[in-house]
Amino acid sequence: MNTDPPAGHRAPGARWYNAVWRWHFYAGLFCIPFIIWLSLTGTIYLWRPQLEALLDRPYDHLPVAGRTVSPDAQVRAALAAVPGSSLHKYVLPEHPGNAVRVIVSADGVDHRVYVDPHSLAVLKVIGEEDRPLNVVSRLHGELLAGVWGSYLVEIAACWAMVMLLTGLYLWWPRNRKGLAGVLYPRLGGGRRVFWRDIHATAGIWVSMFALGLILTGLPWANAWGSYLGKVRTLTGTTQGPVDWTIGGKAPKPKADAMLGAHAGHDGMVMAAPPISPGELGRVIATVRPLRIAPPVLLSPPAHEGGPWAVSSDAADRPLRSDAQVDGTTGRLVGRVAFADRHWIDRVIGYGIAAHEGALFGIANQILGTLTALLLSVLAFSGGVMWWRRRPTGLLGAPLPQNRPRFRIGLVAAIVGLGIYMPLFGTTLVIVLVVEWVVLRRIPVTRHWLGLRRAPA
Repeated sequence: MNTDPPAGHRAPGARWYNAVWRWHFYAGLFCIPFIIWLSLTGTIYLWRPQLEALLDRPYDHLPVAGRTVSPDAQVRAALAAVPGSSLHKYVLPEHPGNAVRVIVSADGVDHRVYVDPHSLAVLKVIGEEDRPLNVVSRLHGELLAGVWGSYLVEIAACWAMVMLLTGLYLWWPRNRKGLAGVLYPRLGGGRRVFWRDIHATAGIWVSMFALGLILTGLPWANAWGSYLGKVRTLTGTTQGPVDWTIGGKAPKPKADAMLGAHAGHDGMVMAAPPISPGELGRVIATVRPLRIAPPVLLSPPAHEGGPWAVSSDAADRPLRSDAQVDGTTGRLVGRVAFADRHWIDRVIGYGIAAHEGALFGIANQILGTLTALLLSVLAFSGGVMWWRRRPTGLLGAPLPQNRPRFRIGLVAAIVGLGIYMPLFGTTLVIVLVVEWVVLRRIPVTRHWLGLRRAPA
């Protein structure tokens, strides 16, 4: 966020170049705290498999002694641990020494109950939303502020894309000899050159990966995810419910949407349909040979006589598949593999898996961690440059040029980004209107924000 364009670029395109410089400055200044926060929380979440394995270690190495009791008995033990609850999901154990995870729901809140499959001892009860990595996920995606937090993170992500794209343009090598200051920083040019080169080289190295991270994270965002859903509905490309959360909420399956997830008319809560003894055991016997990628979640019928829903919750989403099993007969009613989904859902599934560090193993996690680290370096170095060079008592923004001349490619890019990311387009219009209608008319803000015109 340097405030002076590099030498050699003041004419003839200095006017519109200076306008891009201002956008980069404001986008960067707004995004700095969000980039550092999202990089930190995102890095923690990238290592979710290892962290959750560490947290659940006491429940995954139980002594295998005696006969394993029936799944029905395991569920009854879990329900007794949370009075007034009903079965929501049964997590199929992967190994004999694993505690059984039973997710029960009471008053609209899900609880995960760890049950010893041999003694039926309840080892732990924790709310699903209170699980440490789920808390990190909400910190990352919505700042623990619900839908408004999701909007704020989405706006920051949109403007971070603007920051990266304008930064690539501003720092693209022009008439520069050698790679110093382009691919690696110059260490002997003083502090000003050092911080400028750290900012530039970190931006060049990280931009493509960072843009990929931002784009693959948009389906979770409340506005963009809903926007995508409406576009797909209008274009007839919707194929069943999505399997990712939008704005922190998972879309309901069709059966749940019709039945209100056990909710009656006028919001009255209906009792969960009864589950006959042996149903869960028959479902498990049918599911195990299918070799569905773990963890495998078994959900009871949404209505009496309906099939059990079987779904993979694997972090590597291309491995996921869903199935339906008749609990009365144990018959496999249907199965949908990842390859059977709409191509848009498959593309997003690959993107989300890459975003979460699960697509190609530990290398994906390391790459995501390095990207987050370089993003933090980019944000911090930009903040240092701004703080060191800003005039006393002023924000330090580059001065706008008189009658900036925008090239058609730049205008097309802005319009395209505004259409692709509606929150960016909306906030850009709001900022421009507020600047022209309000801020320029107040002498104090006009002076502090640097809205006075620079000499032609």
